Amino acid sequence: MAMHVPKAPGFAQMLKDGAKHIIGLDEAIFRNIEACKELANTTKSAYGPYGQNKMVINHLDKLFVTNDAATILNELQVQHPAAKLIVLASQQQEQECGDGTNFVLVFAGALLNQAEQLLRMGLSVTEVVEGYEQACRLALEILPNLVVKTISDRRNKEDVTQVIRSSVMSKQYGLEDFLGPLIADTCIATLPESNYFNVDNIRICKVAGQGVQNSVSIQGMVFKRQVEGNVKRAEKCKVAVYTCPLDIMQTETKGTVLIKTAADLMSYSKGEEGQVEEIVKSISDAGCQVIVTGGKVGEMYQHFCNKYNIMVVRVPSKFDLRRLCKTIGATALPRITTPTPEESGTCDVVKVDEIGDTPVVIFKQESQESLISTIVIRGATDNTMDDIERAIDDGVNTYKCLHKDGRLLAGAGACEIELAQQLTNYGNKVSGLAQYAIQKFAEALEELPRAIVANAGVKASNVVSQLYAAHQLDQKNVGVDIEVDVPAVKDALEAKIFDLYITKMWALKFATRAACTVLSVDQIIMAKPAGGPKVKDNKNHDDDDD
Repeated sequence: MAMHVPKAPGFAQMLKDGAKHIIGLDEAIFRNIEACKELANTTKSAYGPYGQNKMVINHLDKLFVTNDAATILNELQVQHPAAKLIVLASQQQEQECGDGTNFVLVFAGALLNQAEQLLRMGLSVTEVVEGYEQACRLALEILPNLVVKTISDRRNKEDVTQVIRSSVMSKQYGLEDFLGPLIADTCIATLPESNYFNVDNIRICKVAGQGVQNSVSIQGMVFKRQVEGNVKRAEKCKVAVYTCPLDIMQTETKGTVLIKTAADLMSYSKGEEGQVEEIVKSISDAGCQVIVTGGKVGEMYQHFCNKYNIMVVRVPSKFDLRRLCKTIGATALPRITTPTPEESGTCDVVKVDEIGDTPVVIFKQESQESLISTIVIRGATDNTMDDIERAIDDGVNTYKCLHKDGRLLAGAGACEIELAQQLTNYGNKVSGLAQYAIQKFAEALEELPRAIVANAGVKASNVVSQLYAAHQLDQKNVGVDIEVDVPAVKDALEAKIFDLYITKMWALKFATRAACTVLSVDQIIMAKPAGGPKVKDNKNHDDDDD
């Protein structure tokens, strides 16, 4: 007879066998803080212009060499529940602003590190959380007073370039003077009269070879492929776009044709050829010199397109077809018919070219404004071009944020130090235990300029003390200067280094909220994992990869 062994008393007796239950300051809160600190330290060394690259190999053995925090987190697939909260805050920052993800991680990690010291001193979690939230509210009230410039004209290339340049500098230091104007030109060129900017209007085409300095912006679309026929160029042409294959369609039901003589065979083939020729001739008579198809191109159609001097381009991606229609002003037709003047698009130049040894088809709009532009990235390796693409993506998102809020703050850590100083002064006047949390919040803000200096290979304490000395003399725009042999301080406004107000505001909110959420967790309850294969996760699936 088997002996019944009673479960451990307490909460554990209500759970299934194999479930875990962790409770207490040391077991739950400090463990969570430790996990979040480790995550923040991982990406802290990638913060700022001299941020180091991380080599990440994902579950599909794909190699990533980058200092972009969003990419690193996406490929790491963090499993710790508390660290996931910080990752989610960083992802929300990416969705809201497209930049500032590493700021959220580093700042949230610094807040938790300071909170651990307060908890060990004897403060309760509630007191720390209330103090942090109070400090965050005050920081958001101070932030509008630190605005140094407002951009109202989004078509002013000089102003736009300054902001994009600062964004690119944090990812690709040394290339900001080349990439900044390139991104600014491309964004302004695709801005419609309605002033509604869409980041999807900027496309990327990566072609290996030469160097990054050979990257160019083309008003229109570029496809890395060859044309299907013999015609390689068309100018001032009409374009017909079809989502279906350019081939003889098979019937849904099985059809049997009984051929008894050679004459029957000849007449059958002629009938099919005549039908195809009639369709191609009608497209040619409509003035269309280019056909774009979303499926395969049949040999008979290809023959008659060559006969009538029509250029045929195959674009298998339905998303690229949609964007091409937007570029040339065409309507994608679901079956092969003669397009009406309203359904056909127009393009100044459609040509086959070679970039390096890679054949490309270019749809270029020279005389009219195009809603779509393509940046052709050149580079020695695929990893280099991928990293340049992420920097361009940050620059394009920065331009998009300018349309939400054109206010700018001083960059290079100047804004963080000024906030830290004002919060410290405020904390000294507050009575009660909240003053400790407010002062620790200010100390956490120091971590960001410290990370910039430390990644430049210099002792951070000296530079931070110089920053505080300058800010006490009411020099609010003084930030870190890393463009000298030994990092010192300089006026960020004179150096034209700016941060977006909206990016900094959301980053402070997300980081503080994430840190307070982690601190508020006093128990971790994990059910026993289910058996069988893991559920497939498609939330990061990108339709453009199809």
